[in-house]
Amino acid sequence: MNKTQESLVSENALRVLKKRYLQKDPEGKVVESPEAMFQRVAENIAKADLIYDSNADLAATSTDFFQLMSGLKFLPNSPTLMNAGRELQQLSACFVLPVGDSIKEIFETIKQTAIIHQTGGGTGFSFSGIRPKGDRVRTTGGIASGPISFMRVFNHATEAIKQGGTRRGANMGILSVHHPDILAFIRCKEDTSEITNFNLSVAITDAFMNAYKKNQDYDLINPRTGTAVQSLSARAVMDEIAKQAHKTGEPGLFFIDRANEGNATPQIGMIEATNPCGEQPLLPYESCNLGSINLEKHLSIKNGKYRIDWPALEKSIRTAVHFLDNVIDMNHYPIEKIEEITKGNRKIGLGVMGFARMLFKLKIPYNSEKGIETAKEVMGFIHRTAYDASARLASQRGVYPNWIGSLHEKQNQRVRNATLTTIAPTGTLSMIADTSGGCEPEYSLIWHKNVMDGEHLPYVLEHFIEIAEWEGFWTEDLLEKITKNKGSVCGIDQVPELWQKIFVTAHDIDYKSHVRMQAAFQEDSDSAVSKTINLPSTATIQEVKEAYFLAYLLGCKGITVYRDGARADQVLNAGTNKEPESEKSNEAQTLPDLIPELRIKVKTKRGNSYVHVGFLTQEEGLSQILATLREQGRVRELFLSPSPHVKNRELLDMVCRLGSKLLRTGAPIEEVLEQLIKSNDQFGEMTSDAFALVKGLTTVSSQITGGTSMKLPCPECGSTPLRMQEGCFSCTRCAWSRC
Repeated sequence: MNKTQESLVSENALRVLKKRYLQKDPEGKVVESPEAMFQRVAENIAKADLIYDSNADLAATSTDFFQLMSGLKFLPNSPTLMNAGRELQQLSACFVLPVGDSIKEIFETIKQTAIIHQTGGGTGFSFSGIRPKGDRVRTTGGIASGPISFMRVFNHATEAIKQGGTRRGANMGILSVHHPDILAFIRCKEDTSEITNFNLSVAITDAFMNAYKKNQDYDLINPRTGTAVQSLSARAVMDEIAKQAHKTGEPGLFFIDRANEGNATPQIGMIEATNPCGEQPLLPYESCNLGSINLEKHLSIKNGKYRIDWPALEKSIRTAVHFLDNVIDMNHYPIEKIEEITKGNRKIGLGVMGFARMLFKLKIPYNSEKGIETAKEVMGFIHRTAYDASARLASQRGVYPNWIGSLHEKQNQRVRNATLTTIAPTGTLSMIADTSGGCEPEYSLIWHKNVMDGEHLPYVLEHFIEIAEWEGFWTEDLLEKITKNKGSVCGIDQVPELWQKIFVTAHDIDYKSHVRMQAAFQEDSDSAVSKTINLPSTATIQEVKEAYFLAYLLGCKGITVYRDGARADQVLNAGTNKEPESEKSNEAQTLPDLIPELRIKVKTKRGNSYVHVGFLTQEEGLSQILATLREQGRVRELFLSPSPHVKNRELLDMVCRLGSKLLRTGAPIEEVLEQLIKSNDQFGEMTSDAFALVKGLTTVSSQITGGTSMKLPCPECGSTPLRMQEGCFSCTRCAWSRC
């Protein structure tokens, strides 16, 4: 345990840990090292052994847990790293809360949600039990406002609560495809500034899928009465889901009947919702503790070749199951009902990260038959070993309390935990472990690193550099070529075809391979699989539907698609206005008195702000200008009309003036964006409005280029592009995220 701080984690990982995980003093100064954090967590979680054995060797257990985490072979979910051994001691990441049909029940759930978000947890809800909009309210004689109106109330409550004091909470909102308000639900995030703290999924039943296959109508059922009130074409509804997902990435699909087929404790209740990223279907009031094995750390080298170290992997799995079972007992639950059902089922979710990096080193293309086979082999091994470890715990500690009447009892399988395996996205955890996330392919071979003066320096995946130098195709300009090629080597002639196939990235992979990989991991996941089905910007709505049907056919429990560039913009208003008076002097390029302009409304926490972007085109007539804007437009000025509550407007106006100057000298909009991002920290309390300005500019660039050349930069550290996973933007460098 005498490793130095530097040897435990990478520089970028240390930055993330300092920001969100390591303990701070009252002045905000970090007073804990990564080593001390792992020691704190290990010692705390080991104490659960005393519940079952008063003579337990806590020092040995603590050492096992510490070595597992400090070696970055396994990491538990973020609340455990943050809170174990500290006053809060809330260790779960995933919660599902029921939503009733009365005002009293709904607002009780909102209160419980706020409590959970304060402790760092995420929440999932099914709104399917709320009567539809326009339905009668017997007690008041009024008209019901419907589930979407209450989702907005949940959204506003989430906006006001910071998760664990560091970020806003995340939610999953689910509505049955049979609910009378389903079409409004499908479209409710068409305006992506609405319900921003939710990921959305439609609960798809087998009955709906059968109607879809047969091109039949299906029934919409009023949850208050249980009677059919209308019929819709299943294909028309699926078309609308695919259309919206193609446009914004939402909603996803949750195959609810399939999830309940795997429900280990049907005698306790039925699954109706999942956690925010979709990998953990849970019963009402249930929580789950997750952890992920770093597969990249379970490789050995023999004769210069990497191979999977199965004995080391087995040891890590067994220790991880022990760790996660202990977490259940050491947890301080925010609500009594949650503690009751969580301890009754004792669900854990052991998954993976680093799968893509492991394939790189094994020289296996992600989108190959060998890649699929490797996924099945690894996940099958994890599943079998985890169940054996759980059975051994059951022999020492007893089966989970709700075992009688469970699927496990029917199969005569005496285990300690109702579920054992799941595949989480591991966004921040994989940054700490310095590896690829979950079961996803590598998003890009290039990242950006900040240096002392704030400059961003690109760097490439180290293993790729080693291969390129060893194989003799590395040159100094290869880095630039990869950067211009969206972080991919596919299509770069100097990279041999073999290595183009091996170092494949998310956008090089077709949707069928994405779905097949998700299905491969689903085979041995008790819960579900969090994975994004990445689509190119040119993907069609038909391809989205084909991905849906393939996921259902192959046994997935849900699916989320994201088309490249789909959510880089928020164009809510467009029009023409005259040039502002404040910009008529000292111009690097004189502009005409009348130029076309886009006005983009962006909602911020202080109200609506309006980003105005002026263009100069080669056409003289206004109608011709507007007609050729996409093809020939060049941004030449910008300004922001902030909400009335914004402070320091003079600073914001100065930034806009300087940005306009740069644009008129011919600077690309991307460069102006980069400078705005770099100066974002200087905005202080105006951060949300600075973000509005950046988002408006990204919108314009997206409109001109068709949404493929610009990615939204991180508003916190400036790294670009942000990654879209499971309906959330996240930064691969500083762990900033927004759903």
